[in-house]
Amino acid sequence: MKKELKQMYRTVISDHFPEEMIINFGDQRLIYRKKTWKIAQPNGEIVEQGLRYGENPGQEAALYELVGGNLVLGECVYISPGNGLVSAISDEDLIQSGKHPGKINLTDVDNGLNIMKFLMDKPTAVILKHNNPCGVASGDSIANAFFRAYRADRVAAFGGCVVLNRPVDRETAELIVSRYLEVVAAPEYEEGSLDILKSRPDLRLIRINRIDRLGEYRNFRFVDFKSLIDGGIIVQQSALCNVLKADDFIIPEVEHKGKIHKINRVPDEREARDLLFGWFVEQGVTSNSVLFVKDECTVGIGTGEQDRVGVAEIAVFKAYHKYADALCFDKYGISYKELELAVRKGEKPQDMKIEIDEETKKARGGLSGAVMVSDGFFPFRDGVDVGIREGITAVIQPGGSVRDWEVIEACNEANVAMVFTGQRAFKH
Repeated sequence: MKKELKQMYRTVISDHFPEEMIINFGDQRLIYRKKTWKIAQPNGEIVEQGLRYGENPGQEAALYELVGGNLVLGECVYISPGNGLVSAISDEDLIQSGKHPGKINLTDVDNGLNIMKFLMDKPTAVILKHNNPCGVASGDSIANAFFRAYRADRVAAFGGCVVLNRPVDRETAELIVSRYLEVVAAPEYEEGSLDILKSRPDLRLIRINRIDRLGEYRNFRFVDFKSLIDGGIIVQQSALCNVLKADDFIIPEVEHKGKIHKINRVPDEREARDLLFGWFVEQGVTSNSVLFVKDECTVGIGTGEQDRVGVAEIAVFKAYHKYADALCFDKYGISYKELELAVRKGEKPQDMKIEIDEETKKARGGLSGAVMVSDGFFPFRDGVDVGIREGITAVIQPGGSVRDWEVIEACNEANVAMVFTGQRAFKH
């Protein structure tokens, strides 16, 4: 039975989707071609295959690339043929197919690129799991960026997808193969790096040729389709981020019952840099979400919750847990959960866990000096108070709540800087 279950995840299922898909928007015609790749089998046979499966084994799926037509709606011109990223991956770009990519692998890469398009100025790594970032960091080299992003959440990164905005060198390749990841996407692979990476035969290695021009996609829109359970379809424009530099920040000032409430402190240079970094990462996080950033590296990411104070508390919990896990691995070479189990079984002394817990508490899970990012406004001050208690120094959020005055006062009481974006960043 166990062998059959494992095989379920390795089997490529055939799909019955057509080779071509045509969508008519009024008198405009968009033509899509189904994407397949020539995959070498263990016996040397070459087989042409599309996606391995959809979100789950047993779900047929297909990837289509726009090959004809250019949609224009009103004054908005959408992405045109020839600008493909994930949908344009060629046989040569699928350097190693591993267990062969499925839908989730490619949507993880796509969302990584969605975040990365704002972070092209420095070597940056985005690690994703289930279409959400679990660690994002910039660094002085691509190896350093990867190391920081992975360390931000070693637990969630297990079996994840990493997107890099610089060519993979030997140092980065060594770091990658010493950890368990499923997908690597990068603009190129330097000499010697592929030999290292291919020592992991199940690792999917993808070249994205246009990553060097990814910054251009900041201003591109695409058509977003959502199919409903009754077969209906909601069509929307993709979002555009209007906050691209510190000058785009809005300094909070609101009136409540005849009194003007204005933020006392604006972000300093370091805080502004982290606030922008966090807001860019926020563009790829499932809502409701709150995240914390320090020194251009995520500290804790709370995703997909129904209430804002709850997701803020989850992000804090994750920050503490990830910090303790990184400390534990550095000191003892095991995860925090393994240490907990060993202590419970009497195999490790209680003092080892106490030491990790005390160091984590002292550092507040790495949150001291971090900035807080929220994709929607705070309806009450309780959400921002969660971050203030942990020592954050600045906040970025859309603003627009009837209780903005209350949130401003909470920040002023703690000498915390805050800026508004004037737009929310919901993603579902």
